[in-house]
Amino acid sequence: MKKKILLALSCAMLMGASAAMAAPAIHQTANHETVIGAGSREAYIEHKFTPKLTVGYSWMDRDEYNDQNDYYAAYDIVGSEVKLLAGYRDKLPGDKGNAYGGVAISTPKVLGWDFYASYSAGKDFNETQVGLNKDILLNVGLNVNYHNFKPDHGSRENGVGAGINVRF
Repeated sequence: MKKKILLALSCAMLMGASAAMAAPAIHQTANHETVIGAGSREAYIEHKFTPKLTVGYSWMDRDEYNDQNDYYAAYDIVGSEVKLLAGYRDKLPGDKGNAYGGVAISTPKVLGWDFYASYSAGKDFNETQVGLNKDILLNVGLNVNYHNFKPDHGSRENGVGAGINVRF
């Protein structure tokens, strides 16, 4: 019982103290599964259309750059633990938009936990994210992450974020 209370308090503190937000967490989803998530300063929806292809949209609230929209795809290349990422992000510093590519790696789920790391880069930015996902109910999950967004022009944005997602 103490562990559950500590986990709940830690999550509440992370959500309240979050200085940054992150792009969508890296999920291990089943074929034809949809994930809707909301975090410290973002919201996203993604759907796995085939056994290997996930397509999604993310809205992000950046400190310095207002709202950014991210349209992305993830393609599983080794199980669902290694993914190639591709997408387009708008409203970068200087009112630019960039296509980008990247890679994501996650651990297999063990007792509802999985850890992940991702890196993506476009012409005018790169970003790194590390985090963990935890199943807290049958179709509800918790995400805690560290995010580092580095645009070529303007200020970096990094910090800890937390969020909830629902799968169906």
